[in-house]
Amino acid sequence: MIAQQVAHIIAEYVLFVELTPEDDLDPHTGEKMMGMLGWQLENMDKGFLRQLVDAFPVIAEGYGEEARQLVRDIPYGFYLEEALAADDPVRLAELDALREARD
Repeated sequence: MIAQQVAHIIAEYVLFVELTPEDDLDPHTGEKMMGMLGWQLENMDKGFLRQLVDAFPVIAEGYGEEARQLVRDIPYGFYLEEALAADDPVRLAELDALREARD
């Protein structure tokens, strides 16, 4: 439950930065904000981070079409699965292969 609440907060933050027109939010500022968020996410307790990653697809269903995909992609965009697999070289290789196939 708490992970979903935190996921909503993060999603709103990401959606604001991603969907706000450049005239209203300087792209450099948005990039800096996203970088700080990414650093915070990567340094979370791994148990909670797992719950958070799993919460994004669940909460994404409450958003409109464009925002829904952005919310689903938050773990991908911030390399959160890689952060969770930092001590597992086999899993990191799998994630790298998946990322290459997707891009």
